[in-house]
Amino acid sequence: MITNIIKFSVARRSLILVLTLMLVIGGIFVARTIPIDAVPDITNTQVVIITKTGALSPEQIEFQVTNPLELGVMGVDNLVEVRSLS
Repeated sequence: MITNIIKFSVARRSLILVLTLMLVIGGIFVARTIPIDAVPDITNTQVVIITKTGALSPEQIEFQVTNPLELGVMGVDNLVEVRSLS
């Protein structure tokens, strides 16, 4: 098998040279246009919502502020996790 490849390559040197040149030019083009980050961004996207209320107890804040906000945020696409602190 390898003998046939070598015979073909020697018999058609110009074709092999042109194909090799095309591969080198294509490789240079791709190497110059591909975006490379030294340190890729692996952080996840987070949203922090801060609300201020008047003099409410923690239970009232939970029912009047936190729960409605959590329900509103649940409609976001690709949501993984919701955490809250009242």
